[in-house]
Amino acid sequence: MNAFLWVLQAVLAAVFGLTGIMHATQPKERLRPMAPWVDDFTLTRIRLIGAAELLGALGLLLPALAGIASILTPVAATGLAITMLGAVATHARRKEPAAIAVNVVLLVPAAVIAWGRFGPYAF
Repeated sequence: MNAFLWVLQAVLAAVFGLTGIMHATQPKERLRPMAPWVDDFTLTRIRLIGAAELLGALGLLLPALAGIASILTPVAATGLAITMLGAVATHARRKEPAAIAVNVVLLVPAAVIAWGRFGPYAF
């Protein structure tokens, strides 16, 4: 199970790292075709979402790999799960079921990582 959690952490870190960089650096006009939800948010809020995604991605891997403050790994997973709950709410309000499905696909492994690393498979 430990190896499975590491694989989940790596995959989720890659996904959130890439989307975090994209949300934190791209102008709204470039984000709009693939993320129409950006119209509902200010550029500052989009940047903050991107920063949260990027920090969460780093938090999934770096504390455990460095062996320093490894409690931050499940905290990061919990933060990403909460972020995805907010994304589900946003897409539900916008009536975007395909986007909700993507958010749930990201929410579930984040919750599994949080459960595993807080509980029986903590570092």
